Amino acid sequence: MKFRALELFILLNLVLSINAQEKLNPPVKSNTAFKSGEILTYQFKYGFVSAGIVTLKLTQADYQRKKVFHSVIRIETTGLADKIYGVKDIYESWFDQETNLPYKHIRNIKEGRYTKYNEVTYDRKGNSVNSKLSGIHVVPEKILDLTSTMYYIRRIDFSKFTQGDSLLLNMYFSDEVFPFHFIYYGKETIRTKFGKIKCIKISPRVEVGRIFKRPDDVSVWFTDDDNCLPVMVEMDIRIAGKVFLKLLEYENTANPVIFQE
Repeated sequence: MKFRALELFILLNLVLSINAQEKLNPPVKSNTAFKSGEILTYQFKYGFVSAGIVTLKLTQADYQRKKVFHSVIRIETTGLADKIYGVKDIYESWFDQETNLPYKHIRNIKEGRYTKYNEVTYDRKGNSVNSKLSGIHVVPEKILDLTSTMYYIRRIDFSKFTQGDSLLLNMYFSDEVFPFHFIYYGKETIRTKFGKIKCIKISPRVEVGRIFKRPDDVSVWFTDDDNCLPVMVEMDIRIAGKVFLKLLEYENTANPVIFQE
């Protein structure tokens, strides 16, 4: 299987059908989950083999005279995977501190000999985006980008939902609208390198086919606390088997993270 860090990280092959019972654009609560200076580092593993490092860094910035969050995601292969695939992907987002909606997104990809760069700006009043590569597109209200989606989910009040509820966020990526469907599976305690911790579990819906066997072959765990910190992603892929993204280090979280021994 060709290593494509991006597709795995954003859970490629999202199901595009819309369930009428889905909660569209679940509102965000006041932000207690993250602050400027937060740095999260993840290890990307195929089974027991480390294949890459993913880093999320959040700072405060000015965008058109507004104080916004500026998030940078870096995805890099390591070891043998780096020699074979040579992935160095960077995704940046400038998003509103209150609504969590993005104003600008940059995608800067280098995967082997393949490179791609694009900038997308968001017109919130006109519900449109302007892509440097493809021009202006009309998009759904409250559309997100790849990076801001990660932080948006951390601000959802899951106490208002019950186990089995289906939620939908729209994401603009690679000059297309991607409906991001996921199921809230309730709470579960998992083991991490730091110790056990109670988590909120969600499962993005994926398309059964070449990559995935079942629609729930991807699971994501967030800490069940004020940080709602993503600690692990598990993917069951046809050829590769179990693939994990696990929290390796965390710095400057908005609240203390309490793990059990």
